[in-house]
This record gives sequence, structure tokens and C-alpha cells, in this order.
Amino acid sequence: MSFFFGLFVLSCSKDDPEIENDILVNIAATIGFASEPSSNGEFTFTLTNAVSTATTINYTISGTATNGTDYQTIANSLSIPANTLSKSITVTVIDDSITEGDETVTITLNTTNNDVIIGSSNVATVTLSELPEAFVLSPDETYLYMVNPNATPETIALFYNLKVLSKTKFVVGQHDAFNSFYNDNVGPSDIMKTTGSDPGLLGSDFMFITDDNNDGTSSNWYHQQEEIIKSDAIEAYNKGMINTFCWHMREPYEGDYFYTSEMTQFQKDNALASILPDGANHDYYKQKLQKIADVANSMVGNDGSLVPFIFRPFHEFDGDWFWWGKDYCTPQEFITLWQFTVTYLRDVLQVNNILFAFSPDSRFFSTGEYLSRYPGDAYVDILGMDNYTDFNNQGQMALDSANEKLQILTDLAKDRVKIAALTESCFFVTPGLNNPISGFYADHLYNALSDNNVEIGYMMFWTNTTDTYCTPTPGQSSTSDFLEFVNKPRSVLQNELPNIYELPQ
Repeated sequence: MSFFFGLFVLSCSKDDPEIENDILVNIAATIGFASEPSSNGEFTFTLTNAVSTATTINYTISGTATNGTDYQTIANSLSIPANTLSKSITVTVIDDSITEGDETVTITLNTTNNDVIIGSSNVATVTLSELPEAFVLSPDETYLYMVNPNATPETIALFYNLKVLSKTKFVVGQHDAFNSFYNDNVGPSDIMKTTGSDPGLLGSDFMFITDDNNDGTSSNWYHQQEEIIKSDAIEAYNKGMINTFCWHMREPYEGDYFYTSEMTQFQKDNALASILPDGANHDYYKQKLQKIADVANSMVGNDGSLVPFIFRPFHEFDGDWFWWGKDYCTPQEFITLWQFTVTYLRDVLQVNNILFAFSPDSRFFSTGEYLSRYPGDAYVDILGMDNYTDFNNQGQMALDSANEKLQILTDLAKDRVKIAALTESCFFVTPGLNNPISGFYADHLYNALSDNNVEIGYMMFWTNTTDTYCTPTPGQSSTSDFLEFVNKPRSVLQNELPNIYELPQ
């Protein structure tokens, strides 16, 4: 039978013995989706402060599901290692053909050592619900659900494997990870320095590649950046990583800026309309797409295959800081531009190694708002969002809002056979100016990405720079928090990625 886990967290009504400096332990069901045979549920035990020695937690397992029969055996105690805030256990459903109706798995916290006190969230219940079989994407039919049914085999495999992976995992990536470092500490990626593994996804930008000043000569700085970016993307592919490209395209009149704060009013009001078919700068725009096509067709891995990549043009279009933002074009103009971009690259220039990602900023609160400028399923492979605001130390309501938006993306991706993603995010830490947020990675971010049945294929941190980091390097006060985040069950770095470019047989 097939199970889906519904999440219910119950709390005792008694008063907490919470006194300042007391350390409490609480439990929550942090993964609410599971299905036979390999999607797992998850309980997480969390301390309010770390303890210098291991903390043993004893608990009772109850419910109508049978431990060891309906799910793999769970022990009645758990140890949280010293100097660690949390530990999770998985609930793996055992595949059988018996129809049993809804069943529950309940864990009740009982006793601890180290003078740790049981907190108010001391009971968590997961419901195993028998529902009709969910849609299962077939490897052989994957191309039917993609923007480009003639995509290369590796690109089709990337779509399929990301879709399957998203049910239980998400890939952790970083923009410009091979070339931009905190404190200019050149060498391996900062994530490699911290974790021993590269990120699972590399973010790049077509900005310098399509710049008007790129004359294609070896001495030209812009062309040199093009070669570096292409080399990085090929290296990432050879390592089994995923590539994604955004495009901070300069406005088409002078080719100088992409931020509206630096543009004239005329440029802001006319830039997007001018690159549409019959627009004054349409031929100019086609030349830029030709450059993208040339790059796409020149990136070849060690296996002789074209390097697949996710293309994320015109991101954060629901804001007003880019010239393609909502204040400077109508919904239909934006949709027309998107559809032209896809069809020109796919049908005219015959680029077959691209997945297309649609990614507004976080300014939507409903499915209707998210889809207000959506160009249609035939033009989008990945349903993403960029979200910095909800993670900018705004409290629990903002974190809940981030999770709710990811639920919207998850539901749309299920209904439309797409992949959901958090396409950009981070909390910028500039030592000396601001401090890291306690528990940002392993608690705030991870819970938003995994609670309430959220299924995303990947999330991407923005780049580290000379004086600011999005992912901490060794020795930072938030390094242990980041390490806990990447070691949680859903997080995947390069060293844990499956063969993402090969379809199962």
C-alpha cells in the first residue's frame, strides 16, 4: 500500500518548567511526506541550547501503526551528540499490499539526562494515510513534460532526477562558488573549505558574456570572464554538479545598467517593450540570444556531451529594481517576451541543453499572484522563487510565510509535473556590521524548506564576497550551524548527488 504522512504536532497543556538558563528538549515531525518504498518521514529532537556532553532522550512510541511492521523499527531512545542542537530519526514505511486505513505513529518524550527538561512540544504524531496512488513520472515519458521534448539525453535525465530527488531531498548550491570567496581566500569553493564537498549546484550569470563590450578577443576582459564562466560550468558538470545561469541583462539602449535606479526614465519605460517582436531593439535582443546559444553549444563535458543548464532569465520580475520588473511592463508584455525567448532559443537556434526556470521574488501570497505573469506550462520547466526578505531576521511569521510560499510552488509542481526550487536566498553576514542569526541554517532555513510536505529540487545561496558571506567559512561563529544544515537528511551536496545525468534503466 502507499502511504502519505500528514503532520500533526500535539503539545501538552501543562505549564513548562521553563526558567531562564534551563535547557529544554522538544520534538516535532519535520518531514510530513512519505511514500513507498523510499520516501521517509522524519522526527526531529531539538535542544534550546547545546550541551557539552551527549544528551540521552527516552521516549514512548505509540499509535495505531505497528513499530517494525508498518514502518522500520524505531528505538525507544536517542542520543544528541555533545555541542549539537538537534538530531533526527527517519520513519521508513514498509511496503505491503494490505489496506489498513489511516494509521498513526506517535512519539512522547519521557526522560533525559544532563538535567535537560522536557519542553512543551513533547508529543509529535504523524498520520499514515492511504490515498490513491500519486502520479509517478516515467523516465521514458519525461520528455513529454518538458519545454523542449528534443532535449539532449543528459538534459532529460537532469529534469527526471531532480523531480524524483525533490520528493525527499534538495540540492544545496551557491552562486559563483568557484570564483568568489569570503576574505578573497582563493582556492576550493568556500562550501568545500567548510564541509569537504563542493555545493551540488553552481550558479553563473550571462551578464558579462552578453555585454556589449565583449568583442571575443583573448585580451578582452569580458571575453576572459566568458571563458572562466564556461570553464567553471564544464568543471561542475564533470563533477556531477548542476549548473544554473541567471541573466542580469543590461538595458538595450546604452547597454550600461540593469538596475532601474541607474537608468533614465525613458529607458525604464521602454526597455522591455523595445526588445519585443517589432520593437526598436528586437534585433539587438536576438543577437544576445545568439550569444547565449553559442555558449550553450560550446560547453562540452569530458564525456563528449553538451553541458545541460538551468536558464533563469528575468528573475524577480515582481519587483521594481530591474527594468523587466512589473512597474515597467504589462503582464502580457512579460509573457510575450518569455515565450519569444524560449521559442527562439529552442526552435530557431535549436539549443537542446536548457531547462527554463520561472522565478519571481517573494512578493506573492497566493497561487493566483504567483501565476499572474506565468507564460504557460509549455514554456517553464522549473517553478522557482527568490526569497531574501522572509529570511532577513523577521521572526517566525516570516519563516512561516516562506514555508507557505514553498508549499504553493510544491503544489503547482505536482499538478503541472514541474520542479519547484528556491532559486536564490541567503542572509548576508558582514562581520563588524551585523551578526549571524542563531540557528539560521539548521533551524530557520531547513524547516522552511522541508516542513508541511514542501518538495523542492534545489536551493541556491547567493555568492560570498570579500567582506560578506552567505555560507560561512571555517572558524565563523555560524560554521557549526551550517554544518548541521548540510548534514540534515534532506540536504545534498556534490559528494552525495546521484548520477543526475543518466536516466534509470
